[in-house]
Formats: sequence, structure tokens, C-alpha cells
Amino acid sequence: MKVLAVCLNPALDREFVINGFTLNKLNIVPNELNRMTPGGKGVNVAVILSKYNIPTILTGFVGGYVGNVLVSELRKVGPLLTTSFVHIRDETRENIAIEDTLNHTLTEINSEGPFITNEAYELFLKRFEVLVQKVKVVVISGSVPRGVPLSAYGELTNIAKKYGKMVFWEARDEIITESIKIAFPDVLKYDMRRSEKILGTYLEREEEYINAAKEFIKRGAKLVILSYKTIFDFVATAEGVWKFSPKFEIDHSFLLGSGDTFVSAMILSHLEGRCCLDMARYGYAAAVAKTKYLGKEPPKREDIEKTLEAILVERVE
Repeated sequence: MKVLAVCLNPALDREFVINGFTLNKLNIVPNELNRMTPGGKGVNVAVILSKYNIPTILTGFVGGYVGNVLVSELRKVGPLLTTSFVHIRDETRENIAIEDTLNHTLTEINSEGPFITNEAYELFLKRFEVLVQKVKVVVISGSVPRGVPLSAYGELTNIAKKYGKMVFWEARDEIITESIKIAFPDVLKYDMRRSEKILGTYLEREEEYINAAKEFIKRGAKLVILSYKTIFDFVATAEGVWKFSPKFEIDHSFLLGSGDTFVSAMILSHLEGRCCLDMARYGYAAAVAKTKYLGKEPPKREDIEKTLEAILVERVE
């Protein structure tokens, strides 16, 4: 196996495409526009990697009827994806996404998810240490369920670093803020879909994003990606800071899964031997290419290659 994907809070995702979604009325969804898929950011990354022919192990917590359905659906993905979950009593969460291509909106409804006991978390840490020795890359992505410390990413990264593994994170600010007190990943991508906070502070000006990215590099990351109001991304390495933007307008109703595609494509690029900046460029091109696909379907490799010519890369520092 090449990659260990960690999803501490997986979900069963329901996607509805409703052209002209309206509140307080019955919205009918045709069968072909109603999908049920395994979800949670780490799960999505694992599924995408397997579709790009990267052998991947997926771990985390699952429980209840929804958890059983989730595992059953994952088994259908293909032989390149294997699972090693810790089973719990509480029910795995469900997420609902409503994509309105008429009004160009994306509405998400996520259930709270399970509570993880200390015993289950300790069992998971032991399992993680066994699994991490079998791979080259570790990716930890998504939310942290109740009962698991916000510093969990740092704990897992410490274990991975003990065995010399490359570590990727994508998470929200509160997880990153606590986890970097313990350890830093090699690649840090902020999940800024619901908040523009970085290290507890709301950022407004581009200069603030640039300085934040540089600070993360100083503190140990090799590559940092910060999204600026879903308009463009700032990318930082030890060599400098760049601004990535598309040359065409993106339909925001097609953004579902673009962040997971970004992370997956960076891992793919790393495994193919690219440097940090080229990893970010390839990941960004994949995320932009993804916006031409409805739902969570990842773009084809040839579409990513074409999109590389449709992005602007400007050095800002």
C-alpha cells in the first residue's frame, strides 16, 4: 500500500441536484440526480486516490446501521481501496448536500455524528501505528468527532513521523490550532469553507493570508495552501509565496469535493516525484477541473493536464 487515509468522522453522503431549490415547498428529485456515497473528507480522498490507481488503506471510526452501509459501499469502490475501521456503538453520521445549478448554490446539512470513547480512541491509535508502517504517505482530513481531542492530528503525525512518513492535513482552524502544538505536517491545507479564521483570528486582507502562510512554513510545514474567499489560493513553500487563480469563472454549485480532489492530486503528484510547488499546481488544476463535474466525481487525468494551462500562477513574495 502507498497511502494511509485517516477519516476520524466519516459519513454517508446524500447528494441531491435540484434546479431551483425552494424552501418551504416539496422539491422532487429525479433518481439520476439523487446519489448516496461514502463520505467524510478522508473517505473522499481515499476513494479518489483509488480511482487514480493509488493503493490506499482507509481507517477511522464507524458504527451502527449507517456505518455498515458505509463500509458496504466502500467495498464496491474496487480492490485498490481497503478499510481498517474501529467499530463503535454510536451511529455514523449522515450528510446531505443540495446542489442548485440554476441558482448556483450549494446547501449542506450535516448530522452531529458519534461520540468516541477513550477506549475506542486508544484502540484506534494502536491500529494507526500498525498501519502507518505499511505505507509511504499519510493523509489526515476532515472533522474530529466528539470525544476525540482536537489535537488528534498532531498525535497521529507524531506517530507517522517516527516512521519517516510524509504527512498531509486538511482541516478547519480549531483542529489545526490545537494539533500544531504537538506536531506539524509536511503539507497543510486549510479547510476554509465555513470560516476564514486562521489560528483563531479572522483574516481579511491578502497580506494577512500571505503572512500566515509564511509563518506556517517557518514553523515546520513544507507546503501550505490557504484559500482566499474561494476566489483564489495562496501557496507557500520555503522558496516563496504564490497566488493561484483560474483563468475562467467557476460555478460554485460544482464545488462539492473540490478540496478533496486538491489533496488527492497533490498526493498523486508527490508519489510521481514532483516538488512542493508543482504538487500544489497539480492539485489546484485538479480542483479547478473538478468544477466541471457534478457531484463528487473526480476529474480524469487528461482534464487535469489540460487545466494546468488554464490557471494563473503569480509570485507574490
